[in-house]
Amino acid sequence: MDISKKDWKLFRERLSGWQENYMEGLVKEYANFLNDDKKPASEKFWELEKRIKEDKRHPGVIMEMSKSEVIWDIVRLIRLKVITYDDLSDFSDELKQEVERILEMK
Repeated sequence: MDISKKDWKLFRERLSGWQENYMEGLVKEYANFLNDDKKPASEKFWELEKRIKEDKRHPGVIMEMSKSEVIWDIVRLIRLKVITYDDLSDFSDELKQEVERILEMK
């Protein structure tokens, strides 16, 4: 599916906000993990370093944008719980239907 200029522009505008929200959730998880008094500091430090290393490659943190991949990027963001289908309310019906179709294929 070839997406419209409007949908492409909207995706580029929204992606940074979606990622910011996702990273805010990560930061809260990290804070809760660090506040756990049951583990020694060294263990928390190394576990957190490993987690950040993994998380920074997640699409909720960083993503290469390509107009030809927008549908698949949106599907990945939904499957990885970065966004929900409701976050697509301002996108075209055509894009939403295609995303829904792919999500149902699973």
